[in-house]
Parts: sequence; C-alpha cells; structure tokens
Amino acid sequence: MQTRPPKNTRPAPLTLKERLAALRNLPAFFKLVWETSPWLTIANSMLRIARSAMPVALLYVGKLIIDQVIKLSHQHVADTHHLWELVGFEFALAILTDALNRAITLMDALLGDLFSNHTSVKIMAHAATLDLDQFEDSVFYDKLERARQQTLGRTLLLSQVMSQVQDLITMGFLAAGLMAFNPWLIILLFIAIIPAFLGESYFNDQSYALTRGQTPERRELDYIRYLGASDETAKEVKIFDLSGFIIGRFRQLSTRFYLDNKRLSVKRSLWGTFFAMLGSIGYYAAYVVIIMRAVDGSVTIGMLTFLAGSFKQLRTLLEGILIRFTSVSQGAIYLRDFFEFFDIKPKIKPAAHPLPFPEKIQQGFTFEDVGFRYANSDRWANRHLSFTLHPGEKLALVGENGAGKTTLVKLLARLYDPTEGRILLDGIDLREYDIADLRCNIGIIFQDYLRYQMTFAQNIAVGNISQQHNRPLIESSAKQSLADALADKLPGAYDQQLGKRFSQGVELSGGEWQKVALARAYMRDAQLLILDEPTSALDARAEYTVFERFAELTKGKSAVLISHRFSTVRMADRILVLEKGELIEIGSHQELIQKGGRYAELFNLQALGYR
Repeated sequence: MQTRPPKNTRPAPLTLKERLAALRNLPAFFKLVWETSPWLTIANSMLRIARSAMPVALLYVGKLIIDQVIKLSHQHVADTHHLWELVGFEFALAILTDALNRAITLMDALLGDLFSNHTSVKIMAHAATLDLDQFEDSVFYDKLERARQQTLGRTLLLSQVMSQVQDLITMGFLAAGLMAFNPWLIILLFIAIIPAFLGESYFNDQSYALTRGQTPERRELDYIRYLGASDETAKEVKIFDLSGFIIGRFRQLSTRFYLDNKRLSVKRSLWGTFFAMLGSIGYYAAYVVIIMRAVDGSVTIGMLTFLAGSFKQLRTLLEGILIRFTSVSQGAIYLRDFFEFFDIKPKIKPAAHPLPFPEKIQQGFTFEDVGFRYANSDRWANRHLSFTLHPGEKLALVGENGAGKTTLVKLLARLYDPTEGRILLDGIDLREYDIADLRCNIGIIFQDYLRYQMTFAQNIAVGNISQQHNRPLIESSAKQSLADALADKLPGAYDQQLGKRFSQGVELSGGEWQKVALARAYMRDAQLLILDEPTSALDARAEYTVFERFAELTKGKSAVLISHRFSTVRMADRILVLEKGELIEIGSHQELIQKGGRYAELFNLQALGYR
C-alpha cells in the first residue's frame, strides 16, 4: 500500500491569476454541454432569462399595490377594482415564478444526468485510445481518477454558471431602479460585499489544494474499502485474519482526511461569519438612507418598499454572484483536471498510411535487436531480442518469473512499441501496419484474464465482441476450449450469469474460468494465437489435453505458448529461453536438451518432482 506523502508535497494554493486563467476552460465546458443536448441547453437558457425578470416585476407590482392602498385610504369613495387587478397580477407572477423555478430545476437535473453520461462515455472512449504502459503509471491513474470525479461534480458547475448569468440579468433590472434613486447605494453595496468575496476565494483555493494533494491517498482509501468488503478478497481476509489490519489502515487514513478537512472548515466558518457581519452593516447603512428619504417625503411608501426590497435582493444576489464566482472559478480549475486527461496522447501512433495485415503471413515476425524499458524504470524488461517467428510455427517461451515473457508477447501484439530495435512482419516494420487490423489478426489470452460478471456466452464473446450474437461461433469456441461440457452443467447453459456479483450468478472454479477464457482465443480467425499461461489453474492432464487440441486447431497458424510445465512446452516446434529479459537459448526440445544449457537445467529440475 502507498504511504502518506509528506505534508510539504501538497500542492500550493492557486493564485487569483491562476483562478481567472482557469475560466478559459468554460467555453470548452459549454461546448460539451451543447454536445450533450442542444435543445435542453436552449430551453434551460430561455427559462432562466424569463425567471430573471420576475423579482423586479414582483417588487414593482408590490409598490403599485401599496401606493394604491394608501391612495384609496385617503379617498371617501373607494374604487378597489384596479387594486384587485394588481393583486391578481402579483398572484399570477408568483405562480409563474414557482413554475419557472420547478422547470429550471427539472432542466438542470435532466441536462446534468445526460452530461454525466456523455462525459463518462468520452472518458472511456479516450482511455481506449491510450497505451497499456500509461495505465501502469500511478501519475496517469491520478489524472484518470480526477477526470472520473469531474463527470459527476461538473453537473453542479453547469447549474452554477447558468444561475450566475440569470442573477446578473436580474441585478441589471434591480440596479436600474437604485441607480435612478441614488448611485452611491450601489457603490456602498460593492464595498460591503468584497471582503466576503475575497475570503471565499481564499478558502476555495485552500480546499482545492487540499483535495488535489489527497488524490493518491483517496485512491488508497478506496482500495482499502474494496479489500475490506469484497467477494473477491473475503477468502484471504478471513484466512489471514486481515480485517484488523485493513480497518486500522482505513481509520488511520480517514482520520487524517477528517482532521485536515475539519481544520479548514472551522477557519472558513469563523471568517465567513465576520465577513457576513460586514455585509449586514453595509446593507443597513443603505436601508437608513432609504428610510430617511421616505420620512422627508422624497419618495412614496410604495417606493420605499420597492427600493428597500430591491436593495435587499441586490445585496443577496451580489453576494451570491461573488461567492458563486469563486465556486465557478474553482470548478473551472477542476475542469483543468478533466481536460488534462484528454490532453494525454498515446505514444503508439498510427502510421500516416497504414498497411493492411497480410492475408497470409509469408515471412513471419522478426525481432531485430529489440529492447523495451518501462517508463520511470532503469531496468530493461527485454533487451537484445533477435529471432524470427516463422509462419505456422509453434514457439514456446520459457524462463523464470520476471524473465520478460509477457512483455515479449505484448510487444508482438503492439501493446507496447520497442524502446530500441524494431519488429518486422513480412519484412515491414510493425509500426507501418494498421493497429486495429493487426490486433484483429492476433488472438491472445493472458494469465491475468478477466472474469466478467456477465453470462457464459458473453464471457466467451468478448474475444470478438462484434460476433456477440453469433451463437454457433460461441458454442464452437467453447467446444474447442473444452468449455462446452461446463455449459451443459449450468442451469442457464450459455445464458447463465457467471460470478456472484449479480442475482442468480454462479461462481466457477479457477480451472473452469480458464476454459471459458481460452474459448475467447478461438472467437476470431487469427493468424497468430498467443497463450500466456492461461492454463495454470488446470491440472497437468487437462493442460496437456488443452494444448494438444490447441496444436491441432492451429495447424498452419503461428502460435506462441507460455507455460511453466515442460511437458506442454516440448510440444512446440522451437523453444525460446529468456533470462533477465534477454534471449539465451533457442531451439527444439531435443536440441536444447542435448546442448545441456539453461533449458536442460530447468527441465531436469522439474523432472525431479515427478521421480
């Protein structure tokens, strides 16, 4: 598990200049909103414009009602017809305001849900374009995690920005009346609100720095939560009595987060109270000015209520706009995390004019002094690899754990590009071929294959998902991997849900899962098949049977086998022996035994176990 980084590694709070610069992310954000649903975006905007006129309309009608009441109270013959018209009009405005509020809330919710779905799809689509080694980098994972978080958190930003525009329009209406009465009131209002704005900006920056600095530990906390309550980990947690250790680590991390957040929240609350007091002082100073003008007869009582109400709403709106501005700018900063993820580009670039994969491989795959080193690593995973995988040849890879066998097959499938040297296919650099076409012609099953919580048929179909509805192909693939007998025993046969995560799911044994995974390799008519220790959970007899059938079914095709069982390995045409990432021997089983080198040593060591 990761350890908590020192406090001095936490990012510094962002400056006002950086926050303002972050607002440049908003146009791209609203482009995404528009892509999500143009008509919902337009409808939401129109509703908010209509809603922005309601406060000043209600205040002005209220002023007319009060002036009319005072006028009627001084008349001997009271004609109340106009008064009730005004009351009815105010009632209609109140109903309309409530209806607009509910419609805006509905639009925000619908657009927010669609936006969350839309951005989640974009993240998955972009992630699919990135390289495998990028997913093996912790820095990349931090960026991916922050981008995922934005798919939910940015729906609030959408509502905030739209509300900001709505309130600015409302302020324009209200400010027009106050400006005509006394422009100095507007200036007084700004002076009273600015301290609260600056304080909120400061604490939002502190909150952003704290949250960003906690990203790696938050991932660790999520991982610990998964370890402590998961069907996949329950067995080892119980047998090794790990619950106390896991709970202790969770408490340690979660308490640190709580104390950090509490410290910041207390400071924010105290300073917020002080700044709110300053705002109240400014408001009541202006209120006194308005009352004095009403007392000396400069304005009517109705105008007094209109001005006082306008000033009060202006104060609330302005305070909300300034505070929300800091939230919007903060949200724009978080958007930077979102767009940073999309700025990550794959290092494996498609060729400018990609070649199609050969209809039939003529010369095979040739490694020319190939070396590969993972990012941020000084150790070579593979080095000085030079050999040819001939058409129709079965090549076995042998070596101890960490010898570079899996890395080699990933290079062959162009999941990685060589750090040095090159790989040729029929004499042409592998980089010149169309990547999708290349991978379509390679069937590969890794030792760490996924156990999809899906149906039996879907678990096989993932080997060639475009054929997911081709039941004869799925059943044929199952038969070739010996998984068909398993399907016959399941209650739902090929439609049986596998795994315990969902209702009525059936869990399989390790060997049964491996037969299902092996069937994926037969789902496509690939010219090269790679099996990277996918039969490790099978007993020796079952593995031998699987590979015997595999050899029969792949006649005329190239294949690469990785297995620690030499009884299986000896079935290959040639055996390539790796040590510390380098090729030290290559030849047939008999040739390598006669040579008496590393392969013969490993073979004899394993043979001792059967004597």
